[in-house]
Amino acid sequence: MPEISEAKAHVRHVRIAPRKVRIVVDLVRGKNIRDAEAILRHTPKRASKVIAKLIHSAAANAQNNHDLDARDLYVAEIWVDGGPILKRIHPRSRGQAFAILKRTSHISVVLRPRHSS
Repeated sequence: MPEISEAKAHVRHVRIAPRKVRIVVDLVRGKNIRDAEAILRHTPKRASKVIAKLIHSAAANAQNNHDLDARDLYVAEIWVDGGPILKRIHPRSRGQAFAILKRTSHISVVLRPRHSS
């Protein structure tokens, strides 16, 4: 059985638009865990709390499931995909209805040890 050298975590159906989450995700891509947590702690965006929790979960997966040292891990891959869209209407004058699209996000992260390729 090959040795697993990466840990993954996913969060789905986050009620934040993907384009807003991608702003925060781009800040931590390629950073080690400690730097990523510090960046997210001081980023005033709603998505930063969700991403910090996701990275913490992936680090816990690495330690508990794959026996990897959390101090060596870095954010190798992190991406945001669009989830289901909640469609609502906003009534306008003369019987019109304008669409309101409440977008959701699926966020995924992969952590790898820095010394591994």
